[in-house]
Amino acid sequence: PNVCAVQKLIGTNRKYFTNCKQWYQRKICGKATVISYECCPGYEKVPGEKGCPAALPLSNIYETLGVVGSATTQLYSDRSNLRPEIEGPGSFTIFAPSNEAWASLSAETLDSLVSNVNIELLNALRYHMVNKRVLTDELKHGTALNSMYQNLPIQIHHYPNGIVTVNCARLLKADHHATNGVVHVIDKVIATTTNSIQQIIETEESLETLRAAVAASNLNSLLESEGQYTLLAPTNEAFEKIPRETLNRILGDPEALRDLLNHHILKSAMCAEAIIAGLTMETLEGTTLDVGCSGEELTLNGKPIIANKDVLATNGVIHFVNELLIPDSAKTLFELAQESAVSKSMDLFRQAGLSSHLTGSERVTLLAPINDVFKDRIPPVDSSMKNLLLNHIVKDQLSSKYLYHGQKLQTLGDKELRVFVYRNNLCIENACIAAHDKRGRFGTLFSMDKMLTPPSGSVMDVLKADHRFSTLVAAIQSAGLTETLNRPGTFTVFAPTNEAFRAMPQGELNKLMGNAKELANILKFHVADEILVSGAVGALVRLKSMQGDKLEVSVKNHVIHINKEPVAESDIMATNGVIYAVNSVLQPQASRPQERGDEPADPALEIFKQASALSKVSQRNPRLAPVYSRLLAKMKENSGGF
Repeated sequence: PNVCAVQKLIGTNRKYFTNCKQWYQRKICGKATVISYECCPGYEKVPGEKGCPAALPLSNIYETLGVVGSATTQLYSDRSNLRPEIEGPGSFTIFAPSNEAWASLSAETLDSLVSNVNIELLNALRYHMVNKRVLTDELKHGTALNSMYQNLPIQIHHYPNGIVTVNCARLLKADHHATNGVVHVIDKVIATTTNSIQQIIETEESLETLRAAVAASNLNSLLESEGQYTLLAPTNEAFEKIPRETLNRILGDPEALRDLLNHHILKSAMCAEAIIAGLTMETLEGTTLDVGCSGEELTLNGKPIIANKDVLATNGVIHFVNELLIPDSAKTLFELAQESAVSKSMDLFRQAGLSSHLTGSERVTLLAPINDVFKDRIPPVDSSMKNLLLNHIVKDQLSSKYLYHGQKLQTLGDKELRVFVYRNNLCIENACIAAHDKRGRFGTLFSMDKMLTPPSGSVMDVLKADHRFSTLVAAIQSAGLTETLNRPGTFTVFAPTNEAFRAMPQGELNKLMGNAKELANILKFHVADEILVSGAVGALVRLKSMQGDKLEVSVKNHVIHINKEPVAESDIMATNGVIYAVNSVLQPQASRPQERGDEPADPALEIFKQASALSKVSQRNPRLAPVYSRLLAKMKENSGGF
């Protein structure tokens, strides 16, 4: 009973009192902790008994300070003549700095307090006090308590991870009851604060550039207003690290500048002591930042760029950062690409002389193939490649979440691209989106898994233009399907190559080509009336063919298979569909060999089955006897007699 778990950070004096609800996984800021157990406040051990069963008698606040490890606060309260007050009647709360907290003050600060014991030290201690009893569960996040020094406010933050801070000083030991109040031990000596975030910016020399930017974007009133914000304040040094051209562009663009500054303002006050692991926080711009820690350092998006932390203001807290955090919404397409795996395709756009479309104020969407597309070869940039790249730039700034199936997109190369929405992918023509899109100031970046091949004619046009399909083209014309594959539609065609037809026995091929109806039936089995690009194929996709039977499309070792036959080439795009080249002629179920062996079914056997059934019926019905006789004669003719 009455035992509290304590996690101590190895190599430091930092302790965290935890419970089942707030358990820190034996790590604080990535560093291992040692777990020990102590008597909870107000209890002590009894020899021979488990836990801490004995309740300590209560004493006044002055005496309690010595018991809880704040002897220095006790000493200074004696020197400053605060002792009589905290020994006497009343109901107080004192946030008592630990011995280590006092020791960490600079010699200059400590001297200024102690040298004038009657006033400065007394005022400092009274700022740590509240004229009522306040327990931890009453310390609500974002509230303020009036101190006993000129009623100046003390900022309270109670975080979801259980950590409580007072003016960004962490509560180490909470809720030590006394006869005349309660004692909370904190890890810092707290100071009064009377300036807003805006007032601190105006007086801090290292924030001169930020001051000008805030004024230009009219954010002064926000940073002066009541609230609880966290400002990640970029120093002059942070602005100087940005290329001059980029900085001038942002400073000269009011919307980009406002987005930039809002990206440095968090919606709630976040003290450094509350961060013991990584968490995601929302900015005023609507974006998120990954705030974390590594040892003693705070990190932003994984980088230890916070130079000075926990500068407290009346309306929040400031952390000085030595790198500028530029949000996507203030970047050009080229700047967005620097953080994405599309650098090789961006080089192609530069070589093609298309940079102006990606850096100016033109509203576009860039369909940029990822670097893996070019792992074997980077294509040379000639006139045809430039035209192809122009068709990777879509007019208008899009967002993938608003794209819909069948949508048409116009490119700068005057081509029309189609959008295909599948269960597992979102594709534009033959290429699918490989990563979340990045929305910049004027352009949006879509990372694509392939180079796009815009359609260049109907299915029949494409087949006629490719010498591999000359036999198929002749078969389509013979079967009367030319008009079907020329009309607008959404076809997926598994197109047998000349090689596929040559692989058929000559007699079977001649028979097929001579029977228009059977030929049309076979060809329709190769066509589905919906577009399926290879990026949409998961383990197995079933399509209904125009013939009626199902087609099974699957992927194995990165190769598309149709009815278990490998596809020779995928995603040959047409204006009314997509074509897959296959090196075999697919057979519908009805045309496949029967279950017994590889021989075709014996027509005589079928006749015999019909004859057997009719013989029984004819015995009961004399009118069917002539039919039965003719059937027997036909059977003898086919089998040569019994």
